[in-house]
Formats: sequence, structure tokens, C-alpha cells
Amino acid sequence: MTESKISRRDILKTGAAGSLALAVEGGRASAQENRPPNIIFIMADDMGYADLSCYGRTEYQTPNIDKLATGGMRFLQAYANSAVCSATRTALITGRYQYRLPIGLEEPLPSLSERRIGLPPDHPTLPSLLRKAGYGTTLIGKWHLGKLPDFGPLQSGYDHFYGFRGGAVDYFTHKSAGPATDTHDLWEDDVKVNEVGYLTSLLGKRATSVIDAYAKAQKPFFLSLHFNAPHWPWEGPGDEAESKRIRALAQYDAGSMKTYAEMMVALDAEVGRVLAALDANGIADNTLVVFTSDNGGERFAKTWPFSGRKTELLEGGLRIPAVVRWPRGIPAGKTSEQTIMSMDWMPTFLELAKTAPDPKYPMDGVSLVQTLAGTAPVTPRKFFWRYKNLEQEAMRDGDWKYLKIKNNTFLFNVVEDPMERANHKMRDPAMFERMVAEYKAWNDTMLPIDPKSNTAGFSGAAMADHFGIEPPKPH
Repeated sequence: MTESKISRRDILKTGAAGSLALAVEGGRASAQENRPPNIIFIMADDMGYADLSCYGRTEYQTPNIDKLATGGMRFLQAYANSAVCSATRTALITGRYQYRLPIGLEEPLPSLSERRIGLPPDHPTLPSLLRKAGYGTTLIGKWHLGKLPDFGPLQSGYDHFYGFRGGAVDYFTHKSAGPATDTHDLWEDDVKVNEVGYLTSLLGKRATSVIDAYAKAQKPFFLSLHFNAPHWPWEGPGDEAESKRIRALAQYDAGSMKTYAEMMVALDAEVGRVLAALDANGIADNTLVVFTSDNGGERFAKTWPFSGRKTELLEGGLRIPAVVRWPRGIPAGKTSEQTIMSMDWMPTFLELAKTAPDPKYPMDGVSLVQTLAGTAPVTPRKFFWRYKNLEQEAMRDGDWKYLKIKNNTFLFNVVEDPMERANHKMRDPAMFERMVAEYKAWNDTMLPIDPKSNTAGFSGAAMADHFGIEPPKPH
């Protein structure tokens, strides 16, 4: 064996190389620390406030979504911008009250409509502004903001799209779910595709491949993952035979609490798959993940302690779960009583991405960055809603809520009385009149209700129970 001879020059060269390597690694670490977070926005469809075990559901468990809550922040007073999907999605992607755009007046946008209504491609959106800031942008799942050739995800700021364009599809055939439709509605960008599988699983699988690709490219990304679950038709992963039987939206002999539980457990499993992909790629620490719903729950959802369902401006139609995890920026295990709304996510994400909204389209939502960091006090806010069906109006101001249904008007303290039973209108007429006046002043700044716009009322059961109002006929 020959003795290795290492000169002083070799030692110095090695030391210099080591120092350079340390400097490079230190620079990479510094760059990572200063890099804006990746953003994954996961939205369920028609999921009730208490449909997660971390919000009180006991019939099944949602451990992966619960993991987000324990690792970050859980909001107790989160609201949807609308009691139905298209309107909320309009507010989410624009950061503004949906009533500022014709598409936002649709409750929801009907799949069979021949009217050319959709999200205008020239309107700045959350994905278009993040793309300008250097983010990759992908939508996986539900769009429901207008049809080709005029409207679509690629026309409104997303680089890629995999999912469906209408309001609902069958989980196995991927055809539009409705009494008069039988149209295949699964797309890869602007091309229809045929794939076999339970849609919840297909969406989760695609999300992991997108995460892998962005991580490999070391590119910051915004991933919108908009599941159709637990929206009708009510089909669990093992219900393909039921899928062949059901070809209508309003199958009132379909579904059960058991089926709903299976759908929710499958949804939770796909969230777990997404979180595992973040861990496997080593990017979980600087990825902000939001999980929420587009509106309150439908038939089998749990909305306790609230009354009301989807399409109703009672709390159960508007109150939604919202959990946020970002290990680098959000303390773990926190809950917040701050009132928030769907349109707040756009200014929040833009601030985190170190970019700004288009000044021609000022935000109605506000940034939640300081709230998420735990450095902002709980601040009372004012929110407004309207819903064409049953001439509904609502306003939240601090703990108080003004509500109108047809000619019936109410004033509730929704903190002390979350079920909205004790009407304080006569006890505090000054507050009632002030809120009515503020609502009317706000409403005058929005587009008027369009007589041709679609509206829906699915249950109306809580309305009838509360106020003796005849519920709308089911669609």
C-alpha cells in the first residue's frame, strides 16, 4: 500500500472548497427562508360546518384534515361568500363581492344555460396575479365559472387544468349529474379525457403528481384543489353499481349517512395523500395549505350548532370550516374567533407572494396574514349577503346579524344564539334600523339582481321550521 501524500496546497484547496460549499448551502438556506410559500387551496363542495371530526363530527374520523388543524390554525367563525357554489367561487378568485360581476349573480350557474355568462378573462384573478409574481398555477377539480370557448381556467390565469367544468359530475362515469344531462365532463386543459376511477381519488392522485413536478422544478406554485365531494350524487368509493342506476340530480331515494361518511373518509384520505407528497418532496415546511368549503352543507351534512342549509342565509348555509397550516409562518394548535370570508384568501395569498392586486379592481376581502401569524387582535367586521330565492338578505356586524326572508325580518345575536331563534328586532329597534340602512347602502353599490339569473332553493326545511315560510319546491 502506498502512502497518500497530501500537500498543504491540497488542504487549502479542500478547505476553500468546503468553505465555498458551506457558503452555497447557507445561501440556499437563506433563499429558502426568504422565498414566498407554496400555496395549496383545498375546497370541498357542500360540506357542512361540523362535517370534520375536528369540528365535532363523531360518526367518522377525518385524521388528515385534523392534522392540518393541529399543525396550524382552525377558524371558528369562517363564512362563505354565498350559500351556493358559483357565487362563492367568483368571490374567491376575484377577492371581491361576487355581486360586482354578472357571473356572481348566478345561484348557481346552470349547466344547460345558453346564456354566455362566465368569469371575464380580462378580469384579474388570484391565479393570474400569482402567475405574474412567478408562481406556477394549476386548478384540479371543479371550475363552474363558465363554458368554453369564452370562459375557463386557462382563460383566467391557470397554467394547467384537470377536472370538470360544470356544477357536478357522477363520481364514476364523470358525466354531468342532472335530470336532463348526460355529458362527459372531465378535462385535461381544454381537451376532454376519459379516465377510469372514483373522481375523488383521481383528483388527489393528480394533485400529488403536480406537487412532485413543481418540487422537482423548484418553482413556487399555487394549486387549487377543488374536490366535488361530498356534493351529490351521493356515491362512495364502492358505489359504482349505484352510479349506473342514478342518472338524475334529484334522486331522493339515493344517499344515506353511511354513504356520506364513506365520501368524507375518501376525501380525507386524498388530503392525506397531498400532505404525504409535501413531506416526500421536503417542501411541507414552506407550503401553506388551506382546507375549507364553498358553502354550507346539504342533505346529510352536519351544521351544528347552526340551523339552515345550502341556499339559505341562515348560519348553516354560510358558516364553513376553515383550517390553515404553514409550519414556517403559523403557530401550531391555534384557534381563531376572527370572522373571515371566502374573498379574504386572495389578498392574503397576494401579500404572502409579495405582490399586489390590480388597483383598477380593489379588493373587498382583507389580508389575514397577521391573523395567521397570531399577531393581530380579533377585529369585528361587517359582511353582507343576498340570495335571490325567497328574497333573502343578511348582514353580520360584530356579534349581530340582520336577516330578511321574504317579508320577514330578524335581528339575532349569533354568538349567544347561533341557532338564530331569539329575534331582537323589537328589543333593539335602533340597532335593527341602523343595520337595515347599512345593508341598503351596501346593496346600492352592487349590481342589481338580474331577473334572468338562475337561483335555487334545495331544502328550505329550516325556513319552514323557523318561520312558517313555505319551503321552495326541490329542483
